[in-house]
Amino acid sequence: MPRELIDLYTGNTQTMMRILLFLATNIAVVLVASITLSLLGVGNIHDGQGGMNLQALLIFCAVIGFAGSFVSLFLSKWMAKRSTGARVIEQPQTQQEKWLVSTVEELARTAGIGMPEVAIFPSRAPNAFATGWNKNSSLVAVSEGMLQRFSPAEVKAVMAHEIGHVANGDMITLTLIQGVVNTFVMFFARIIGNFVDRAVFKNEGSGPGIGYFVATIFAELVLGILASIIVMWFSRQREFRADAASAQLVGAGAMIAALEHLKAEQGIPVELPGEMTAFGINGSLKHGLAGLLMSHPPLDERIAALRAGNYR
Repeated sequence: MPRELIDLYTGNTQTMMRILLFLATNIAVVLVASITLSLLGVGNIHDGQGGMNLQALLIFCAVIGFAGSFVSLFLSKWMAKRSTGARVIEQPQTQQEKWLVSTVEELARTAGIGMPEVAIFPSRAPNAFATGWNKNSSLVAVSEGMLQRFSPAEVKAVMAHEIGHVANGDMITLTLIQGVVNTFVMFFARIIGNFVDRAVFKNEGSGPGIGYFVATIFAELVLGILASIIVMWFSRQREFRADAASAQLVGAGAMIAALEHLKAEQGIPVELPGEMTAFGINGSLKHGLAGLLMSHPPLDERIAALRAGNYR
């Protein structure tokens, strides 16, 4: 089979797998939310008189908002392996694999966390990521491209950065923040939707009209963008802290060298799936207002922070 067809087939298969994983996650969220709401006895969020039961609405939004975040967190390792094609090193077969596992083991022991699963994923771009629902049940993975072109000291520094994410509890913290913003986006979007339905569309019925649904969807889009700015700001701060953890584990010089190497290869597209980008060592570079939605700070800023000794 021609190489182009092989690449096309592989790409389509990976895309389909990501779609199936996305659908499976959302079905799980709906099931968990439905069961939880039934147990809580939460009824209709509309009071039948044109108003809203704010207590029931807040509970409803919190359950849906946090359920989505926590289901994604608990499935994070499973989804990461399948969406990136990562291969977990069960029994190291080569000297490189033995070195990688022993390096991660050493870093994890020094950082005071449980031994993560160690994986390699197919990607020409230099990248790595960490995920998992707690410090003692995590996964760290590195791309084939990074292993091929980065020096052992640079790879070790990147692994230390990922171990820093795990030791700092970044995955659970980001989940909590995402759950909070999800809750308030849904809550205020529905209040806005109800107001527009009654005040603008003049709906006087006992239930919500078309204006409610249209306004709620629009409000969720706008509020969702604003909420994403908050979440991505936190994500950028996590990167500075993970860089600091790497500097403390292996030295600032090694981490600076790794970031400089990443900078030199910025022309290679980042091949992590969208949902994994925030957990990688290297994110896509954006400018202007789009920079507010970057999951990673510019590499120059990260290098400058390490050189200024801000990791102490």
